[in-house]
Amino acid sequence: MRAGLVVTFANPLYTADEMKRQFADCNVKAIATIEMFMPIAAQVSQALKDYKGTIWVGGEDDKAKGIFGLRSLLMADLKADLPTVNSDDVCLIPYSSGTTGMPKGVMLTHKNLVSNLKQVHCPKVMKYGGEKGRGDTILTVPPFFHIYGFNGILNYNLTLGYHLVSMPKFTPDDYIKCLVEYKPTTLFVVPSLLAFLATHPMVKTEHLQSVETVMVGAAPTTDSMLEKFLLKCEKTKDDITLLQGYGMTESAPVSLMTPYVYPHNKVGSVGQLVCSTQGRVVSLVNGEMLGPHKSGELWIRGPQVMKGYWNNEAATKETVDPEGWLHTGDVAYYDDEHYFYIVDRTKELIKVKGNQVSPTEIESVIMEQPEVADVAVVGMPDPLAGELPKAFVVLKPNHKLTEKQVYDLVAQKLTKYKHLEGGVAFLDAIPRNAAGKIMRNELKVLGRKK
Repeated sequence: MRAGLVVTFANPLYTADEMKRQFADCNVKAIATIEMFMPIAAQVSQALKDYKGTIWVGGEDDKAKGIFGLRSLLMADLKADLPTVNSDDVCLIPYSSGTTGMPKGVMLTHKNLVSNLKQVHCPKVMKYGGEKGRGDTILTVPPFFHIYGFNGILNYNLTLGYHLVSMPKFTPDDYIKCLVEYKPTTLFVVPSLLAFLATHPMVKTEHLQSVETVMVGAAPTTDSMLEKFLLKCEKTKDDITLLQGYGMTESAPVSLMTPYVYPHNKVGSVGQLVCSTQGRVVSLVNGEMLGPHKSGELWIRGPQVMKGYWNNEAATKETVDPEGWLHTGDVAYYDDEHYFYIVDRTKELIKVKGNQVSPTEIESVIMEQPEVADVAVVGMPDPLAGELPKAFVVLKPNHKLTEKQVYDLVAQKLTKYKHLEGGVAFLDAIPRNAAGKIMRNELKVLGRKK
């Protein structure tokens, strides 16, 4: 980024098709990765136009194959004049489904990322008023290819000089070993991980004695889950601080966050607006701005709001209006003390363990089957994952498919958290409104009955 290059990142568990689609869309010229993912990098790079080469972290040069070992690049003493980087230049393009549809490239600038670090690095939010070098130890699992992990955890804690302990993959044994060995003072979790800590028999009270702060991101948690966690810790609400926040890839990511000290009766809130951020709750009926305790669509405006979607002006105009308000697609209300509460989503995204899953993406895979006439995918509630994708399929006359065939088709094409763990059901017709839009709430009700 300092060299003026634009970065995108991807889940290494993506299939080659998923990665090709993203990397081709934003014109990737080079891939940097580790030995484990070199085979998929080689496969994906063949489909990219004007590809310059693959940087192998931990490996050696193979110039014939266009492979450059990172160590040899560092040792080569190459001279280059770094360009002047403007704060409004795009430096990061993570992919998000936004409020609807297929994943889109989110253009985040240097200003977006740095502003957001400064917005949460202030006395109201920080335990020590933003003082560096306190020596706190942070244990984190949320991945760094996700904007929450990248800017909300990695960049944020490194600017403070904290000791950051990261796990390449979550397993109960490894997580407990990290609790024992590193004695973290702060845990960054998603709700499903908090549920694991609160309810799993392998997690003992002594494993959690060092913990002072728990930051929950990616999806809201509940007061009852916090109570179970405190019971497991054998601590009170005065001993553990539960921080919650709200954000989107499109806001780099944080726009709402609980203060470090806040009333116990506000647990369940996603917090107050961070510094230099404005919020509105707008009526879903007539577009009017609403007052306290009235639910409507949450709009956000501030220096962290994206520049727009990469090569997608239409989607940008749908999401960010001419006055700079980001229409989040989430239904929220705020109370008299300006604490915000998320109550529903107008957008179609399915949240699986904090990961965004686009129903459109899964639907397009299923529609590739010649037997399928129509399909809709919705998120079904799940106590651990939050939601799980479920497909409702309409077959063409005189055609047959089994639930397993539909499941396997998606499993072959898409990464694991997008699999149809919520099930597959066959219908005579998908319910749609007069405009042809899928009535997903009706399907959710139907899905609970089946």
